[in-house]
Amino acid sequence: MPKLSLKKGASRKSAYDLRSPLSDVIETHTIAVLVDNESGVLARVIGLFAGRGYNIESLTVAEVDHTGHLSRITIVTTGTPAVIEQIKAQLARIVPVHEVHDLTVEGPSVERELAIVKVAGTGDKRVEALRLADIFRASVVDTTLESFVFEITGTPDKIDAFVDLMRPLGLVEIARTGVAAMSRGT
Repeated sequence: MPKLSLKKGASRKSAYDLRSPLSDVIETHTIAVLVDNESGVLARVIGLFAGRGYNIESLTVAEVDHTGHLSRITIVTTGTPAVIEQIKAQLARIVPVHEVHDLTVEGPSVERELAIVKVAGTGDKRVEALRLADIFRASVVDTTLESFVFEITGTPDKIDAFVDLMRPLGLVEIARTGVAAMSRGT
């Protein structure tokens, strides 16, 4: 019987190996979770992440339906596609969870964040901080002779860019709300 050999450059991988070559790629996903607004729910959601070693990059929570007592938790997290799927499946199993939406894969979405940025400086640095704030559409919400406090809203990337430009001008402190997001359209 003749010996079978592979053509030059052919793969020895099994045709049944269906794993994607990109399955180890770390992705960032924004997940929106609708939950009952009751004590302990946030602790259970956060406990799921902490217990399995998943990272939360951003977290926002607010009541969105006063009569139905429902809150929306928006979580920005990272992981491989398999980890993201596991997170969504485990979130859906928590009893007070009504809906889990991965806004990153469900289509176009709108993400916004609010930041308050304190910058101290005098002279040219003060003028430059005001000029950049105007370009980024940041508002001055407090001022003294030595400092400004700017309020800026936008995508996390926009806020990061603004903060990076303020560092050499005397950045003192930053407070960020975390990402609030929802899908576009109906």
